Amino acid sequence: MNPLEERIQYKFRNALLLAEALTHPSLGYETQRHHFDNQRLEFLGDAVLQLIFTEFLFDSYSELPEGELTKLRARLVSRDGLRINAEALDLGKYLMMGRGEEATGGRSRASALADAYEALIGALYLDSDYVTVRRIVLTETRSRLEELIVEDPSANPKGRLQEILQSVTPHSPIYEVVEQFGPEHMKQFISRIVWEGAELARGSGRSKKDAEVQAARKAIELRSWETLSLVNEAKPTSPANNQAENL
Repeated sequence: MNPLEERIQYKFRNALLLAEALTHPSLGYETQRHHFDNQRLEFLGDAVLQLIFTEFLFDSYSELPEGELTKLRARLVSRDGLRINAEALDLGKYLMMGRGEEATGGRSRASALADAYEALIGALYLDSDYVTVRRIVLTETRSRLEELIVEDPSANPKGRLQEILQSVTPHSPIYEVVEQFGPEHMKQFISRIVWEGAELARGSGRSKKDAEVQAARKAIELRSWETLSLVNEAKPTSPANNQAENL
């Protein structure tokens, strides 16, 4: 086993797959010869990693909605996220690349490292099976996965409130400035949220945006849309509506 195989605790049956995964496209460009490179394996590895991390997040965060899961997966499969995984394996020193690429810092370039990591995963998948690759990936990224911090929904209360309300009806909340006072350099704004014809909450701030954010945060804390929904459901049907329904 070479040092990289020892690091991931896997011996390739087809050594050419590993060589292909570690071959940067610059090698062929520089030698002007037909030479395989890791671009096709990169394409395959990207899909395999997407599935591995999707499955992990789905199982680990059962309470999160689709949008939050998508954000977490995007962090894991981003170029920076893949670069971190590649650096943990010291992948840069194993790459075969053109002298010009190496001279300009190719072995530490984020794009080269991210591509090589995806290619390595693609090669592992072809040489073994999904279960084996999943074990290797989750083992190598365990510390990052344990430190993965779910974005606090309170950091974007307006977006969170919009998602909640649109899961009830297709109508979006409307923000209105109901009052502003104070001198220009210390002006205060009061905004309210109107949804389905009713006010959900009010908030104040030094700007219109701050006032809207505070109003959205308060509406989420009060869960005022639930009371409104219950009131609407309890409203009696008017005689005119009854007559219309009977026609």
